Amino acid sequence: MKRWGEAFYDDGALSGAEVFEQAQIAVFVADRFSHLMYWNTYARELLGFANDRDLLGISLLDMGVHEADHERAAQLARRVLKGETWEGTFAVLRSDSTWIHLRSHAVPLRHSSGSIEGIVLFAHEAMRYGRVEEQYGLLDRVGSRLASSLEFDTTVKAVAEILVPQFADHCFVDLFDHDRLVRRVSVHAEGWTPPPNTWFDVGEEVRYPDRHFVYEAMRTLQTQVVTDRVHPVDVAGERSTQVSEQVGVTSAIAAPLRARGELLGVLTLALSHLSPREKTSYGGFDRDLVGAIASRVALAIDNARLFEEERSTALAFQNSLLPSSFPQFDGLSIAHRYVPAKPLEAHGHGVQTQVGGDFYDVIPLSAGRVGLVVGDVEGRGPHAAAVMGQLRAALRAFAQADREPADILRELDEWVRRLGRPDGDGGTWVPSVSCLYMVYDAWSRSLSYANAGHQAPLLISDGQVSELALEVSDTLLGVKHKGVPFDDAIYHQADLTLPPGATLLLYTDGLVDRRPLGGTVNLHRSLAQLVEGVRAVAEKGVEQIAEAAVTAVPGEMDDDTALLVVRSHPEELAIQEGWFAAEPATVGEARHMASSTFRSWGMDRDQAELACLLVSEIVTNVVIHATPAPVQREFTTDGVKDSELPFAPGSAMGLDDFDEDWSDLLEEVQEAEESAAAAEEDDERRRFLLRLRRGASSVWVEVFDHDLRLPRIRSAGADDEGGRGLYLVDQLASRWGSRPTPDGKAVWFEIPLKGE
Repeated sequence: MKRWGEAFYDDGALSGAEVFEQAQIAVFVADRFSHLMYWNTYARELLGFANDRDLLGISLLDMGVHEADHERAAQLARRVLKGETWEGTFAVLRSDSTWIHLRSHAVPLRHSSGSIEGIVLFAHEAMRYGRVEEQYGLLDRVGSRLASSLEFDTTVKAVAEILVPQFADHCFVDLFDHDRLVRRVSVHAEGWTPPPNTWFDVGEEVRYPDRHFVYEAMRTLQTQVVTDRVHPVDVAGERSTQVSEQVGVTSAIAAPLRARGELLGVLTLALSHLSPREKTSYGGFDRDLVGAIASRVALAIDNARLFEEERSTALAFQNSLLPSSFPQFDGLSIAHRYVPAKPLEAHGHGVQTQVGGDFYDVIPLSAGRVGLVVGDVEGRGPHAAAVMGQLRAALRAFAQADREPADILRELDEWVRRLGRPDGDGGTWVPSVSCLYMVYDAWSRSLSYANAGHQAPLLISDGQVSELALEVSDTLLGVKHKGVPFDDAIYHQADLTLPPGATLLLYTDGLVDRRPLGGTVNLHRSLAQLVEGVRAVAEKGVEQIAEAAVTAVPGEMDDDTALLVVRSHPEELAIQEGWFAAEPATVGEARHMASSTFRSWGMDRDQAELACLLVSEIVTNVVIHATPAPVQREFTTDGVKDSELPFAPGSAMGLDDFDEDWSDLLEEVQEAEESAAAAEEDDERRRFLLRLRRGASSVWVEVFDHDLRLPRIRSAGADDEGGRGLYLVDQLASRWGSRPTPDGKAVWFEIPLKGE
């Protein structure tokens, strides 16, 4: 026995190397470049290299560290060579090709002078402490759940429900909204919910004190673990601390949510007495596991936010190309819907399905008529939406010029081919477009249409729903006919009459082209479901019909949908018309018919007088200018000469002296008969039609004649006696215009029933 203070020497004492060789922990020693200098027997056995001692000098990364953990190993080296310690977990491939998770603790290897010469790493198998395999399976499930969707609200909540109660009794996710930290997820075990006004609820702004462990996690960007019962897991005042004590919070972890160098928020987990479990506090391994989960959650949140921003931009772009609302049309009720495809609910069919080329429109035409449009551009994405926008703008321009439906589709066919783009093989890819264009006159219920390969709309009448029988349906726009040159694309036109009070449902194929979960598309079944769903609300308003149509066919939407519901209200409409000779005396007759009609329709007196004035102007314009054989005036050296009138005295058409040559007389009789027939036809052509229409709030006036020349506003001089009629119409009417007809033209104007 030695005296106190004397040195102890024992020849049988163990050296440091012998201790390491017998220790049941793996010891690795590496130089400053992470090259292996020493590893003990337990380390070799742990990695499966018990019989191989020739690995000295290799890099620690070459000993089987998983590629995903290389950055973590580099972080270890940087921190330890600065004189700090490091703790974490690595996945390592053993010599027998099996994976092992090593819980590691690294410290600096110092020289006697104090300089750092290398790294000493102590490690043990993480799985031998139980539940680790289950926890790594938990990490895999969290990763799979995060990868299954880009909608971060539902995804992050689903991750929280995976963590609770398997790994925690409480889970909070707080995210920054600009400079405010807002609670986005709050999930608890056993269905428990915090009492009101204690812990922060979803949607509330969260504030943590400076020394709170959650605040420290965000400040240091390091995962923090606490095991102090008194420390509240949430902060909302004294009552929050009381609730923490009541549920028995024993431990908590706060992990910063950081992605691409930006702090997005914080993930907080806590253990309590809500659910029975052997483990009541978190340790170092749990900290690393939650840190790994938090990094995946943060990346998923960042990706989801980027996707939502891209989606919102794309949808805003597409919605800007579609009409958001329509003006009030006389005799019509209109509802419309645009429903984008939802790949977030379609098992990852791709971000490219967010926008498409479906479009619709209702175009105001002359005299209260409307143009109804529905179409679908091939493909999806911004290019399809851009083509759709250009196509709709071109169609609206053609339609407002009162072109015939077939003529408009021929123009659009050429327009679509100009929107092609190189296909990469030296050719040009031209999108194919289906388009149905209809011109509807609510007063006569007549419908003129041309169809470029679009499905027929549904006709709703007297509670029955059926497909509208379309006589013509031609090829898609932009598709070349076999054997027909591009310039000879043929589109036909047809007319039909709708029943009184009928409703039309125009739609794109996305409304019926839906897949049942785990099934395939069945268009026949989908159409039957659509008809049945619409029939159930056939007597209700157009908004209810549109909503029922959107939800009638169940299944996943792989394509966007556009639909248009148009219902006619004949009770709001009235019409009066009459034929008049194109003579000065009939101007008063036409004005008298208009005046009495306006009075019977309840038009304001001042408005009626104004409307009668405009009727006089356009009728006078017809009488003066719209003659089939107007007098031709010629300026010659002998002065101004007018063309001779038929049978004018002394003209070639006048009667000559009597001649007994009967053949000449017979010829003259025949010529006289032909002249009489021509005069009768001329009288017919010198007639015009005055048509008056009443809508819900406006009156429409139309004058039809047989002259092909369209009127234009003249700039009358101060001393001119004429040239101001159309100028007055332009200034006093709400709208006016002219359009060609098959045998002449129509001039029209609109004026309100009631004055302002």
